[in-house]
Amino acid sequence: MTSAVDTEMLIADNQQLRSELQDLLQQAHINQSIIERHQAFDLKLISASEFRELIDTMLNGMPGVFNLESVTLSLIDGDYAIQRILRDLQIGMQEFPNLLFLKEPIPSVPEDDHLSAEKPRLGEYLPAHHESLFPRYQPVSVAVLPLVRQHRLLGYLALGSAYRERFTRTLATDFIERLATVVAICLENVINNERLKHIGLTDPLTGVNNRRYIEQRMHEEVARGQRERSALSCLFIDIDHFKRVNDNFGHQSGDDVLREVAARIKKELRLSDALGRFGGEEFVVLLTHATREDAARIAERIRAGICSRGIMIEGSRDPLRISASIGTASLVPPDRSRPAEEVKQAMLKAADQALYQAKESGRNRVVQSP
Repeated sequence: MTSAVDTEMLIADNQQLRSELQDLLQQAHINQSIIERHQAFDLKLISASEFRELIDTMLNGMPGVFNLESVTLSLIDGDYAIQRILRDLQIGMQEFPNLLFLKEPIPSVPEDDHLSAEKPRLGEYLPAHHESLFPRYQPVSVAVLPLVRQHRLLGYLALGSAYRERFTRTLATDFIERLATVVAICLENVINNERLKHIGLTDPLTGVNNRRYIEQRMHEEVARGQRERSALSCLFIDIDHFKRVNDNFGHQSGDDVLREVAARIKKELRLSDALGRFGGEEFVVLLTHATREDAARIAERIRAGICSRGIMIEGSRDPLRISASIGTASLVPPDRSRPAEEVKQAMLKAADQALYQAKESGRNRVVQSP
């Protein structure tokens, strides 16, 4: 016969089991919610087709999803190839202050020397090893995830927490290794996509933008200028007597001249400006937020830079003297009563007409459109 004491103990045990079961169910729901949230984040990473979209998802979305104080992405870019692509895509470094660039891999923490180079490094924040990965925030514990594809190190995803116990050397790394793999694949994919687009919009001879890009960009900037009521200018540049170079020294020398002139023009431009080879020996420069006076000043600087020194070419003992004629046109601001495409074409035509006047009046000069 069961005593009253035994009954009370059974009731207490039952209540305890119910409580533990409820806790387990609650934790299971929490875990399921975390898994679903992480899966949704993975899908968002995988679906990103452009660099800006992927970086925004990683750097601005990841801290909230994973409850972190800081997330940085450091890409190894010793030859500045990725940074040049971003510049041409008009992605400024100020947009993503936690997007960093390294010339070479960071040294490993001494305690981690026994780990594979592809394994995440977890532990306390050490300024000597982690400061370059967290230049704007000093976390308490960190996880540094090498991003590796085909045994090639792309860079590091660095996670920073304000809590010491968040990332410890004894913590299992299966989950963040999987995260590093997903990020590395997505990163390689979008960089390759951007490179392909960059190739399609680049003149293969000079390395500057091609006509397709400059016309597309000009349309976008005219539309932006119409919305923001901001100034916009363009320069039409033509190398003087270029046919003589090809006739006297051959097309290879002509190509050398085109490359050098493009480099000299580019040297005088800001990051926000755009340079494109329009065809043959003609170049077009788009100057954002540039008034008529700005355009004249920059054009004169470009003209002087082109003719400042000769260009050494094969078949000539002395440097070849080269000059250029430049026509400018400005919209201060662009006309809002007409479609952007129409305004763009009118600006190009005005700059072309000013260039014709520069040629007719003696070459090696700048002429502004009315």
